[in-house]
Amino acid sequence: MTQHAFQTEVQQLLHLMIHSLYSEREIFLRELVSNASDACDKLRFASLTEADLMKGDDDLHVEIVPDEAAGTLVIRDTGIGMTEADAIEHLGTIAKSGTKAFLSTLPEDQAKQSHLIGQFGVGFYSAFMVADRIVVESRSARASSDQGVRWESTGDGTFKTETVPRARRGTEITLHLKDDAKEFLQQWRLRELIKKYSDYVAYPVRIPKYVSQDDLNKGVKAELEQVNAGQALWTRPKDQISDEQYAEFYKAACHQFDEPATRLHVTVEGTLSFTALLFIPGERPMDLFDRDHRGLSLYVRRVFVMDHCKDLLPEWLRFVRGVVDSDDLPLNVSREILQQQDSVQKLRKQLVKRILDHLTKLAKGDEKEQATFATIDRVFGAVLREGLVVEQDKELKEKIAKLVRWRSTWTRAQEPADDERVTGLDDYVARMKEDQKEIYVLTAPSLVAAKASPHLEGFVKKGYEVLLLVDSVDEWVTSHFTEFAGKPIRNIAKGDADAATDDEKKAIDEKQKEMGGFLEACKKALSDDVADVRLSARLTDSPCCLVAGEHGITPQMEELMRRMGRDVPAQKRILELNADHPLVARLRSEQESGAPAFADHLAILRDQALLAEGSRVPDAAAFAKRVQDLLLGSMPPAGKASAAGG
Repeated sequence: MTQHAFQTEVQQLLHLMIHSLYSEREIFLRELVSNASDACDKLRFASLTEADLMKGDDDLHVEIVPDEAAGTLVIRDTGIGMTEADAIEHLGTIAKSGTKAFLSTLPEDQAKQSHLIGQFGVGFYSAFMVADRIVVESRSARASSDQGVRWESTGDGTFKTETVPRARRGTEITLHLKDDAKEFLQQWRLRELIKKYSDYVAYPVRIPKYVSQDDLNKGVKAELEQVNAGQALWTRPKDQISDEQYAEFYKAACHQFDEPATRLHVTVEGTLSFTALLFIPGERPMDLFDRDHRGLSLYVRRVFVMDHCKDLLPEWLRFVRGVVDSDDLPLNVSREILQQQDSVQKLRKQLVKRILDHLTKLAKGDEKEQATFATIDRVFGAVLREGLVVEQDKELKEKIAKLVRWRSTWTRAQEPADDERVTGLDDYVARMKEDQKEIYVLTAPSLVAAKASPHLEGFVKKGYEVLLLVDSVDEWVTSHFTEFAGKPIRNIAKGDADAATDDEKKAIDEKQKEMGGFLEACKKALSDDVADVRLSARLTDSPCCLVAGEHGITPQMEELMRRMGRDVPAQKRILELNADHPLVARLRSEQESGAPAFADHLAILRDQALLAEGSRVPDAAAFAKRVQDLLLGSMPPAGKASAAGG
């Protein structure tokens, strides 16, 4: 038996494995099964040109056999196998060029090292986390039965090799488990780990069936049974998978209980090779806003790597569920390493583009497909719209803009208004009046408040369509998403947005000068609450409304910022009055005559403008008192009312 020294980098890695305590050391089994699967792959491909390699034994599989009495765990395969030279090269050195740099960054504190497992391609060496002695026996498929090799090490910096006879090709790894790793001899634990990490390995992974101790004492040997599912569903041709099988996979692999609204199954080959099986739920998942539980499951060559891989999709697509199987990523990658991989960014862009293309196809499809898209928009539309703000890619942003849907004041002449009907921006632009230069929107806390808003009056009367944005996220979206198809997006509750013609605006300006004293008195009376008082070009039926400045924030944005824990300074808005409304005319008469109730009546008008738009009155008690006084002043005394009634 010949003794060899491990490569320096391997010794450092082994020291890390043996002397550190890891919470994820169970991944050693994933590594060894993956290596065994690779060995079977290599033999299968080699046999395409060397048919004799598999002669007499074409059963490619992996076996995992625990022996509680001996305290050993055996992992064997029927793959390509190794010669002694192969064993020295593959089990004594690390060929990856980045290893030394990685090891140099390891912190001295072992407590800080405990999260590193599973974040680097440690492969075979991870077995030293659970074993204090490892024996490997192997025979190359190209070697004779007397040219096997035995490799052995205790992880002390050296390993031994010798030539041994071995009847069967392939590799057998015997782990002499540490006392604190005996859990990996339990059948239930092995089954659990195989299902978790290696369920979709292409070759059967077999372990012994359960046999009672009595039968074992009688010499009964346990038969081996396959534990893994074998071929991954996503690797099968789409025309060989039924809707029921897709739905079953969705519920099992994505941990969902509903029926998926739609699915997307794509395979891409070329400079970037991957398969993705993605689903959009039909109902909102409970964990939609749980940042720790979103993202796709990542596989590398059908071996499970991580759940909730956030780097594969942006947050505004966090409702998408499913799996991605990459051929281009290393098996052991951390979330930190993923962020540094160029291939991950390319993969992410491909996934996002294909999801948006699929949604666009549904939105433009037949009646059934459009109904599917309507369901997705109803459940996840608000989340998708976040992409209009946070997405940096211009092309993707344009795709999102064509998918977003909002309710609208537009109705077909032959159909009644429908609270559930929504419209896209493309359709809105196609319906714009010839003289309309902007896309009009109105944000409100609810659809009821939006429809009742006095801000709509002038626009609706003149036939201008207004989009009604009633999700809390919409206020944030429209503060950043300001243009579509070359048309500015204008919130009609801000600035000087109105539907007035030039002649109408000129008439209002003249009226403004005429009522200058009255307006100044109103502004003085409300100086603590409003920034200005002016006549309105947007009102037709209501006496007044409140308007935010062109660059100010609306009440909905104030509320959104407060929910986010932000301090919001008091916002003063502009009170616009309808000069043609009877209440404004009477209020003007009160001001000119010096009536003492003028200030209270003006305050009531201001508060009812808040209520009309769905906002809260800042001083509810004062508002109630003013309304009570108003009622008392307008109603006859109790005695006179009784007399009149008698």
